[in-house]
Formats: sequence, structure tokens, C-alpha cells
Amino acid sequence: MFRRGPSSKSDNTKFYEILGVPKSASPEDLKKAYKRAAIKNHPDKGGDPEKFKELGEAYGVLSDPEKREIYDQYGEEGLKDGIDRHDPFDIFSSFFGRNERRQRRGEDVVHPLRVSLEDLYLGTTKKLSLSRNALCSKCSGKGSKSGASLKCGGCQGKGMKVSIRQIGPGMIQQMQHVCQDCKGTGETINDRDRCTQCKGDKVIPEKKVLDVAVEKGMQNSQKITFRGQADEAPDTVTGDIVLVIQQKEHPKFKRKGNDLFVEHTLSLTEALCGFQFVLTHLDARQLLIKSSPGEVVQPDSYKAISDEGMPMHQRPFMKGKLYIHFTVEFPESLSGDQTKAFEAVLPKPAEFALSDMEIAECEETTLHEVNIEAEMKRKAQAKREAYDDDDEEEGPGGGHGVQCAQQ
Repeated sequence: MFRRGPSSKSDNTKFYEILGVPKSASPEDLKKAYKRAAIKNHPDKGGDPEKFKELGEAYGVLSDPEKREIYDQYGEEGLKDGIDRHDPFDIFSSFFGRNERRQRRGEDVVHPLRVSLEDLYLGTTKKLSLSRNALCSKCSGKGSKSGASLKCGGCQGKGMKVSIRQIGPGMIQQMQHVCQDCKGTGETINDRDRCTQCKGDKVIPEKKVLDVAVEKGMQNSQKITFRGQADEAPDTVTGDIVLVIQQKEHPKFKRKGNDLFVEHTLSLTEALCGFQFVLTHLDARQLLIKSSPGEVVQPDSYKAISDEGMPMHQRPFMKGKLYIHFTVEFPESLSGDQTKAFEAVLPKPAEFALSDMEIAECEETTLHEVNIEAEMKRKAQAKREAYDDDDEEEGPGGGHGVQCAQQ
């Protein structure tokens, strides 16, 4: 934070404008204006938190006669030690006689929870062992035998220290850092009075076992939250433990939302003449999968079975679909007898209906196997190399390069 030295031209009206009073306002006028505006802008009443903070800041300065005199003469920049940043809830509570101070909230702890597709289909309960900090049971989180503590002399109980250094003419830099004497707590404990169990740390490590209910149909990345089960600390609202579901990959089934997908390969005979096979589901049930009489299964086609997909979360009696993706495996070659057998039962293609004269006028060709992806990569590489060779030939002295005339 940077602040210039005192200047007679500094703005000394801002705080009065925030409270909505003239510079001649009496202390009683300031109180009334603050109370009226603070009630209107209190965050718990749906007010603006930033405006509430500004009101507390302004009143904290103008209600102090010495600071008000400096502010009236030099503005904010004239306050040598900066503005005293009171907690606006502390100021508010001093007027209305109730504790409005909000406790600091501890951080949430996030853990991944790896589960199988079977677990998400059937539902399960898992035990998870975690380590966390808990308030010391012997001193109830006080850190001392007597329960007493002293205000840290290094930071005056604020937990933070402010250091100021000059970085140029009329320019100072103000930096805030955690007090090392009390480690930010604002308190110190007499060595003889330290709790023998936590050694004055106020918390001790403990093992906690959670029973985690994985419900049917839960999704990947869905969160399971245990409220107030994270690390404990004095004067702090304990954060949550958040478990994030990570679904393990399944060797057979793929999941998309509430639907399941499975791959199955048919022989050409099965695709043409019919098939049946047994599919073991995620709950170990045996499903008989078969084609209809006379049905021909096309390559790369899908069939669906209703109500055999994943159960819907919190509506487990409703399920998605099970999709089967069929791949047809063709034979690499056929014997003469097999060819004749197929020709006898399959319709002859129109292209085969050629006369001997038409065939005699055609040129014979030979087909060969090719890996099209490798072929295209090889051609692209050859094209790049040829392009690079052309660039080298048309470089300096090649006669084809564009050159700029320099004056």
C-alpha cells in the first residue's frame, strides 16, 4: 500500500459524505447518522457489505477527536499511522449491545474418492480414514492450564504487524505481515502455564473415520460433503470435508449420463443368420441378448435395451438405456466352395451381369491391401520435404526470392 506525505490539498470531505453529514456535524449527529446508515446497510439485512465497511471506517476516524482534527486538516494521507481498520461488526455491536462479530471460517478439505462403476450402479458405503486437527480436549482449545492468555506485546493482540519504509521523496510503503511472536493468534501463553497435552498449540492431531454413503446413480465429479468435519481451530467455524467422486474406468461398460454402452463383435454368419450371447450386467445378472428371426445386423449399428442402464440418482427405480454397438467381423478370404455356396443363396450384384464381349474390352486390374492412414502420412511427409527443397533452391542467389532495396 502506498501513501503520499501530508498535503494541504488532500481530500477531507469523503468520510463526511459517506455518513451523509456536514463537516460541522456534532459527535451526536455522527452517531445518529452512523446508526441509521449502518442498520440500512448491514449485510445480514440484505445491505451492501462494502458500504457497511466504509461506514465503519468513516465513523472510526470521525468519532475520534484527535483523528478527526488531523483528517479535517490533511485528509486520509495526514493520518500518520493510517486509518485504524476496526472490524465494522465490532463498531456496530458497540451501539446495539449484541455480539455481531463473525467468526473466521476454516478452509474446506477436498479429497478424491475413487469408486467403481459397480459401486455407482448398486450403491455402497465406504470407510475413509483421515487425519485432522482437533481442539485440545484437555484445555478446551485454550492452550493453557488456567485457560488464561496474554495479549501479544509484539502486535498488540492484532496478530499482524505493520512495517513502513520510505521508497522515495514523499512516498512511503506500508506492508502488513503475520506477527512471528504469536504466529498470528494475537495471544501469548506463559511457558509455565502451557497445556501439557497440546504444548500451547490449542489443537492436537487426530484420526477420523468417515462412513461415506455412495448412492445409486451418483455421477463422476459429484461431491459428498461432511459439514464441519475439517480442521478445528479456536474462534473459527470449522470447514467441511468434501469428497469428489472419481469413477474408475470399466473394462466392459462405458457410461454416458444415465446410459450404458457396451461393444460386441459378431461373425459374418451371426450377422446374417442370427446370434445370441450372454451379457453379465454390473449387478451380476445374466442377460440373454439375441436377434430376431430373419434379422440382418448391419456393421457399426446399435441396439438398445430399455431400463438396463444406470439408475438415476435419488430415483433409483428409473434407469437409462443399455446400448450395444455391433461390429461385424468379415472373413479374410473364402474358398471356392464357400464362394459358390454364398452365390447360391445371395442375390447376384448387378455389376456381375456383364457379357463376355464387355469383359473382353476391359483392362484387368489387381487389388492389394493398403493401410490408408500410413499411406496418407507418407504422402504428406513427402510433400513437406519437397516444399522444403524448393525453399532452399529459391533462397539467397536463387533468383526467385523477393529482395528489398535499401536506401
